[in-house]
Amino acid sequence: MKQDYKRQLVFGKHPVIDAIKSGQTIDKVVIQRGITGDFERQIRKLCKAHNVVLQYTPKERIEKFAKGKNHQGIIAFLALIPYYKIADLLPMLYENGETPLLVVLDGVTDVRNFGAIARSAEGAGAHGLVVPIKGSALVNADAMKTSAGALSYIPVCRETSISAAVDFLVLSGVQVVASSLEGTSELKDIDFSLPTAIVVGAEGEGVSPQVLRKATKQFIIPMKGKTDSYNVSVASGMILYEALRQRNM
Repeated sequence: MKQDYKRQLVFGKHPVIDAIKSGQTIDKVVIQRGITGDFERQIRKLCKAHNVVLQYTPKERIEKFAKGKNHQGIIAFLALIPYYKIADLLPMLYENGETPLLVVLDGVTDVRNFGAIARSAEGAGAHGLVVPIKGSALVNADAMKTSAGALSYIPVCRETSISAAVDFLVLSGVQVVASSLEGTSELKDIDFSLPTAIVVGAEGEGVSPQVLRKATKQFIIPMKGKTDSYNVSVASGMILYEALRQRNM
């Protein structure tokens, strides 16, 4: 049966404030550019306190989303899935006797790549995805469709800082392995039987230097062609298949 991934929107000043205060899972809030004063300051403080992304956008774009509804210059985009915190998910995995396998997305902004990575991760038995609150693809209809529904099953942890999340993972006994053209090991040399977090980076830029420095190991995926790297979703699929192969041996 075809899934309907239509995003829910909340329009207007008071409804948006109520949605934030009630703890609803919100992907982002957009406010009309040029709105100032007490209301704008209140929204800015609320979004900061609740770790909600706030974007300022032209009136025309607001009205395109609103489609005639009374938006009062502000819209909240409710999330299509619940979000988790790695500090809650990881202890639960250990308590259940699982050997954690996580995928950390360091700045992946293309929603189709995001959805494809989620599909590969769920299919390979990964226990969760870790993404930043800012600078990451949103879980929208395109991401859900590309994931073939996988985003409805695999937990997605949204973190304020990927660098801090990596610190937490290492301190929690998880090896953090990063795909990098500067890696000294090959993919086949990584021991995925250990608790592992796989870090993949932004399209065209790779894993950020700050996160790379904190990784337990850096590795490369061998290539024979003339191009120097794989698409991030393709690379993720290769890495996850190797993890699945090793864990099923």
